[in-house]
Amino acid sequence: MKAPPRCASDYFNYKKDHSIILLALVDHDYCFTYVDIGAKGRASDGGVFANSSLFEALEHNLLEIPQDAVIVGDDAFPLKPYLLKPYSKRNLTLEEKIFNYRLSRARRISENAFGILVSKFQIFKKPIDLKPFKVDKIVMATCSLHNWLRKTNNAYVNPGLVDDEDLNNLHVPGSWRSAQSGGLLPISERSHNRNPSRVASQKRDQFCSYFNEEGAVPWQWKMIE
Repeated sequence: MKAPPRCASDYFNYKKDHSIILLALVDHDYCFTYVDIGAKGRASDGGVFANSSLFEALEHNLLEIPQDAVIVGDDAFPLKPYLLKPYSKRNLTLEEKIFNYRLSRARRISENAFGILVSKFQIFKKPIDLKPFKVDKIVMATCSLHNWLRKTNNAYVNPGLVDDEDLNNLHVPGSWRSAQSGGLLPISERSHNRNPSRVASQKRDQFCSYFNEEGAVPWQWKMIE
């Protein structure tokens, strides 16, 4: 958005623009199941998550999610028993590289949900010249409309808009990636918590073993060459 008067520095983000932050949880069908809207752009992504009602509910096990269910995130988020993030250390083992590939492949769903939002709602194509509380309302409205259109209109997501894979299982980027100029920014690499608990690390290692053993897919080995 355009810099708001008298408090522009609060909204100045790591990309040297002004913005609010949209934290969202996305399901398998590109729908937003949770949104936290309006944190100031200077805030860290992990910090926004740590102060959200979603984090509170997950920490206290209030959502009654299945025991082995996890949220897929990237390195900006903390590693938790309910939240998987990539291995970020150097000199990764082959097994850890496979895990990172499989996690990245799953994370494309959430990336594409944001891409659909920007491609369909033209207001995100350039900085919004409104006060922050009005920008919050616009983002909430577009997220709600996005969900409704996704559930009721098969033509909302047209062929080629989102990421796909070819016959060799190679990643084919969706058209939203090349068309996006301005609009929503990717989350940063700043992490809220770089000291994962032992239980969370064990959970990630278990998924790593699964992806490399009974849960392996034939093409994953060539994807990390």
